[in-house]
Amino acid sequence: MRYQFKRQLSPRQRRHLRVRAKVFGTPERPRLNVFRSNEHIYAQIIDDTAGHTLVAASTLEKEVRERFPAEHPKVVEARVVGQVIGERAKAKSISRVVFDRGGYKYHGRVKALAEGAREAGLEF
Repeated sequence: MRYQFKRQLSPRQRRHLRVRAKVFGTPERPRLNVFRSNEHIYAQIIDDTAGHTLVAASTLEKEVRERFPAEHPKVVEARVVGQVIGERAKAKSISRVVFDRGGYKYHGRVKALAEGAREAGLEF
């Protein structure tokens, strides 16, 4: 399906629309969405049928920042965010998700977040 927009979309936004056309979160298997900026990384688990965010975590939270080692690269931050989102999902009895990489390549920080979530027990 082609989208008509008044402004030009970035290549990442176009890739994200392609991914979202195929990935949909249900109550049984919600969507794990990833957004990464230059400084931070954010993850949310979303039920698309109700349009609600069930669980969220990011590098902006004090609880997450306390788990970082002293000197660390951003990949380590992403892995910690993945572990935190996995733990919070388990607490809400969510064990299976659909991974939405948000138009980013499955590489680097996005991959580290996914691996951290898998370590915490999420299946995708």
